[in-house]
This record gives sequence, C-alpha cells and structure tokens, in this order.
Amino acid sequence: MFNNFLSAKGLDIVLFIVIMLLFVGTLVFMASQQKKHVKFGARVLWALVLGIVFGLILQLVFGATSNAVKLSLGWIKLVGNIYVGFLQMIIIPLVLVSIMTAIANMSGQKNIGKVTSSIIGVLLITTAIAALIGALTTGLFGLNTEGLAKDEARVTALETRSEDVNQTDITGQIYSFIPTNAFRDMTGARSTSTIAVVIFATFLGFGMLGVSRKKPALFETLRHGLDALQAMVMEVVKIVLRLTPYGIMALITSFVVGSNWEQILKLVNFVLISYLAILIMYLVHFVILAAFGMNPITYLTKAWSTLVFAFFSRTSAGTLPMTVKTQTDRLGVPEGIANIGSSLALTIGQNGCAGIYPAMLAVMVAPSLGINPFDPLFLLKLVLIVTISSFGIAGVGGGATFAGLVVLSSMGFPVWIAALLISIEPLIDMARTSLNVSDAFVANLVTAKLQGQLNMEIYNNPSNDMIEEAV
Repeated sequence: MFNNFLSAKGLDIVLFIVIMLLFVGTLVFMASQQKKHVKFGARVLWALVLGIVFGLILQLVFGATSNAVKLSLGWIKLVGNIYVGFLQMIIIPLVLVSIMTAIANMSGQKNIGKVTSSIIGVLLITTAIAALIGALTTGLFGLNTEGLAKDEARVTALETRSEDVNQTDITGQIYSFIPTNAFRDMTGARSTSTIAVVIFATFLGFGMLGVSRKKPALFETLRHGLDALQAMVMEVVKIVLRLTPYGIMALITSFVVGSNWEQILKLVNFVLISYLAILIMYLVHFVILAAFGMNPITYLTKAWSTLVFAFFSRTSAGTLPMTVKTQTDRLGVPEGIANIGSSLALTIGQNGCAGIYPAMLAVMVAPSLGINPFDPLFLLKLVLIVTISSFGIAGVGGGATFAGLVVLSSMGFPVWIAALLISIEPLIDMARTSLNVSDAFVANLVTAKLQGQLNMEIYNNPSNDMIEEAV
C-alpha cells in the first residue's frame, strides 16, 4: 500500500513536470514571436489560441481534477495574477498623473466642464439603454426564478452584505466618492477609491491652472515636472503591457480548466441570454459611433485587443492602461479626454456590470412577486434605479454582484437570485467587462467628436498598431 502511495505520488510529480514544461514552452514560443517583431495584436491572438488549446489538453488528457493539474494550475494562475497585479499597481499613478496633466494642458481653455459632462452623459444614457435591453431580453425569453434551487450558505452571506448596502443611502454613496483621505485612497482601500483619486487629481489640476494665472513662471516649472513624471509613468505602462500575451495565455488557460462547466450547463439559458443582451448592446455602440461619422468596423479592428484583454482579465480597472493607449495611439482621442473619460468610466455607467446584469436579475424575480416585467411603469422605475445606482460601481471583479444587490434592494426584491448566479459569474463577467471598456471608448470618442478634437486621420489610418514599437 505504501509503495502504491509512493508510485501515485511519483506519477503526479512526473505529470506536474510535464505540464509545467509544456506551459513554459508556450511562453518561450510567445517570447520568440516578440523577438521576431510579430505585431502585438497577432501575439495576443496567439496567446488566446494557445491558452484555449492548453486548457483543453489539461481538461481532456490529464483530467481537471487530477492532483498534477491542480498543482500546475496554481502556478499557471500565479502568472496571470502577477500580470493583473502589475496592471493594478499602475492604475492609481496613471489616473493621478494623467488627469493632472490633461487639465494642466487645457490651460486657457474653457471646455473642461463640457468635456466632463459629455462623457458622464454618454455613460449614463448608454447605461439606461443597457438596462432596458437586459430587462426586455430577459422578459421576452421568459427567464425567471422558477425551478432554481437556493444555495442557503451563499444566500445568507449575500443577505448580510445586502443589509450593509441598505444602510448606505444614495447620499452616503455620493459622499463616499469624496477623497477625505487622498493618500488612503491611493492605496485602493475603498471600492470608491478610484473615483476619489479622480476627484483629487482634478482638484490638483485646477490648482495648477490657478498657479498659471497668478505665477506663470512657477506654473511652467510645475508643468515640466509633471510632464517628466507622466513620461516615466507611461514608460512603466509600456513595460507592463509587454507582458500582455503571457498574462492572457495564463488567464485563459486557468479559465478553461477551472470553470464549473456543470453549473454553467444548469444555467445555460441565463448565460446565453446574457451574451445576447451584451451583443445587442455592442450593436448599439456601433450605431452610436456610426451616427457620429465613425466607422464601427474600424473601431472594432483597432480596439479588439484591448476588449479581448478586458474579456479574459475581468477587470476594467486593470485594463485602464491599455484603454488609454488604444484611444490616444489608435483612435485619435486627445490625451485629456482619454484619461478623464476612461477614469470616470471605471466607476460610472458600466453598461455590462451596472446596466444589463442588475436589470436581468430584477426581471427574473419580478414574476414571482406578481409583477408584470413588461409593465411600462415597472420598466421605467427599473431603468431609473439602475442608471442612478451605476455611480460608484468598482471596475473590478465582483462589481456586478454589488450592483445587483443595490438594485434588488432598491426595488424591494429578494437578493437570493444573485447568490445562485455566483457559480457562473466568471463566464458572464468576461463579456460584461469587455462591454464596460467598450462603453468607455464610445463615451470618449463621441465627446472628442462633439468637441471637434477627434483626429480622424489617426482613427481611419489602418497601419498604426498599438504601442507597437514598445511591445
């Protein structure tokens, strides 16, 4: 028996070594592609393909539940988590420096208020549309809570969290945006830390504009120092972005192997309808761009690598560096609008997490409470609550669950449905996050076009590839 134990353990070790050698081999292959100066988008595509194939090999050949795969998956996840961690590391410095620079560069201009209000307006309007799409698709396909079994442990945990949500009214939520301790918010200590840093950076930027009027020479010194600081931060961003294909490969492998496919099959209708609603909202984005004279195909071609990364990383906050660079380098959006709009979009008007998802949950619950989900008054109330509640939803994993709790609680609905869907969250959250990032693109593109600042030559140029010389 002891010998059998040793032989089984020895086999697991051998299989673990084989799996890790295969994984390292894929990383080496992608490194060779970079040395050959293969385009960034092509390397991202290679990462996707290799991640899916490698994940399927681990599932079908080695077995997802085998000890060797479980041990290997821990190391593979580590690679992906380190990459996402590096992205999160640069979010606050990027937001702080970029917004200050953007406002300082607007010295003498009077359109900052128009830019900000336009961005927020587009974000909220598209969120309202997303909520309506989520509600209507759910109602049209008759998706409801009938036959769904409760997970009592998860329900208890979410009900406790829901009580905390109920204790914070809309005024308290708005107050949470204020950077009462800006240095604490720079550590990301709160769910609203990012928007708090945005506000703090805005004050610093306007402070610099005040200096420009009173002490022009000192302002120039400040701006030179800020420009140097931004240049350094952007170099750090480029260093981290070079790791994107490796991070995506590890993330998609972990997803393919670690997903609970049994739970996904049980709730396949919700998954499919969620993706349908998200697809429809993407079409709405394309229609908006076309209405403002921008080719949707061009947009999709240039934004796809960033949208794909958002898909597999499941963090719109972590995607921020790529979001900004894609807009400035490939879509012709000015740095000021790109930085301000992308930062605001992290916590305001997320179409997927704060729009479609909570609306779908509310419509699923409504019939069990005797409410007609197609009642115009119900839909109007739902859309308004979803839109208002979209303020302050953190651009990280789990934000959609929080949005769902806020909306369900505000409607007076039970929250247990959100607990049931946690098991399939990763699969749905990928598409929601990608849609969130697309909404940031659309808001900034529309704002830049309205302000007459969109560089259509860059937008329509098919050759410029995102930070190609850097990655």
